[in-house]
Amino acid sequence: MKRTSKSNYWQQSRLPWPSLVFLMPMLIAYELGVIWVGGRNASEIRSGADIWLRGGLEAVGLGVGWLPPLLVVVGLLTWQWIERHPWRVSLETLAGMFAESVVFAFLLLLLGQLQSRVFSLADATRDDVLGEMRWLVALTPTEAATFARALGYVGAGIYEEVLFRLALLPASIFVLRQPLMLRAWATPLAVLITSLLFSAAHHAGPSGEPFDLFRFCFRALAGGIFAGLFVLRGFGITAGSHALYDLLVGVLLADA
Repeated sequence: MKRTSKSNYWQQSRLPWPSLVFLMPMLIAYELGVIWVGGRNASEIRSGADIWLRGGLEAVGLGVGWLPPLLVVVGLLTWQWIERHPWRVSLETLAGMFAESVVFAFLLLLLGQLQSRVFSLADATRDDVLGEMRWLVALTPTEAATFARALGYVGAGIYEEVLFRLALLPASIFVLRQPLMLRAWATPLAVLITSLLFSAAHHAGPSGEPFDLFRFCFRALAGGIFAGLFVLRGFGITAGSHALYDLLVGVLLADA
């Protein structure tokens, strides 16, 4: 296999096909793991974004269990086919995407700790940062086993990015580009709007969390970072960074 040059890596790692190959093991592990662990109660393990997506599909008569992951796969394949990108990906590219995801996950963790320090200046009674940051992924039952929690975090990393970055962000950019006066500001405005919606969605509905300024601000900030990653580095690295961050905070550091 030919080595991937640095310039080719930056281009190839942003494409839909490498993103799909990179995320497919996580997507398969999540879907099969939820069925294996949850059985008939799989909805108690699924991430919030997965439940939102399935609820929306069910509302229009498409409540088929295997449809959401199929839509992710078909969507990325269709994107790849429409833009006529080459159907190839190297092991070096996949390794680089994983390394980037780890780096961005740790940077987000450090950013969360910094924000917690800032907020703690105004609230000396605030809990430890790791406890405060566990809210990032919706539907995190404290009684669940570590494996079940990990599945939920992986699902959130994938499906939240599908909803808010892969679907909503490009649609928002397209809509905002229509008025001539907003055309130059379409992308930053779309990033801001979708990031705020990403944060607000976790406080909506009967299962939403009570509003907390620290949580809302960090989630909005994280949404902005993920949106920027999606625009600059593509869907695969964005979803990988999200899932690895959630696993780092919600499983590894929480259990430690």
